[in-house]
Amino acid sequence: MKCGHIALAGRPNVGKSSLLNALVGERLAMVSAKAQATRLPVVGLRTDGEVQFIFHDLPGLLDPEYPMQHRMRELAEDGMRRADVVLLLHPSTDPAPPDLSVFPSARLVFTKADLVSPERRGELAQAGSVVSSVTGEGIPELLELLAARLPAREFSYPSDDIGTQPLRFFAAEFIREAAFELLDDELPYAFSAEIEEFREATDPVYIRANLFVERASQKRIVIGAGGRTIRAIGQHARKRIEEVIGRPVYLETWVSVLPNWRKDPVQLRRFGFPDKPVASSQ
Repeated sequence: MKCGHIALAGRPNVGKSSLLNALVGERLAMVSAKAQATRLPVVGLRTDGEVQFIFHDLPGLLDPEYPMQHRMRELAEDGMRRADVVLLLHPSTDPAPPDLSVFPSARLVFTKADLVSPERRGELAQAGSVVSSVTGEGIPELLELLAARLPAREFSYPSDDIGTQPLRFFAAEFIREAAFELLDDELPYAFSAEIEEFREATDPVYIRANLFVERASQKRIVIGAGGRTIRAIGQHARKRIEEVIGRPVYLETWVSVLPNWRKDPVQLRRFGFPDKPVASSQ
């Protein structure tokens, strides 16, 4: 048996979350056209026969400007250090060369291959793996390469699991996904969600969530005229949660103002950011 941790790393918006979903075979991680959507690592699992892949969708390797972004960068770097294999993602559409200095031993993976010509894909294949999360091109070959590099080890999780984090985590992520989809400009970056109650024993499943912004003016935007925006966010998130758990969901949402939470160490801990990345246990 083989089992190992694979880090999906790279600059913001290079397709890490889309690739995680393609590798796992489920829409597990939130995906957004806006950069920096992934704040905390998302772990996806795939078990093929005697091989278990543990994929870590890491925050983008951004140049941090405030405390939350510093935590995101630290989590990304820690995830790369702890992994058995590091995949450094770079869009096929970007003519700039990938920066291997962040992790010199990483395997290059060129994403978004469906957006470039066959000739361009052939050129990139000389330097690394070429994949498309949309068409699935290159995914089987990448899995074969990874399987060869993983260590001999007992499985860490049941073979039918696809993720390691609780449903509460994904419920909050899907609410943030809705915010990134429906809110403009910088507001999604000041937005967070906390699941206050999650009752699976009820039918439908009952979830109460508190949505946080940093200013009263942002709260008015999130609620929208006549509550239209908050209802749209709730509908989007509820649909995604139902897809994952396979059951009807009643989602109740409230909006609160939490001034400057992205710069407050106490509030960052509240939303899952450790003060320091956890030391490797491998």
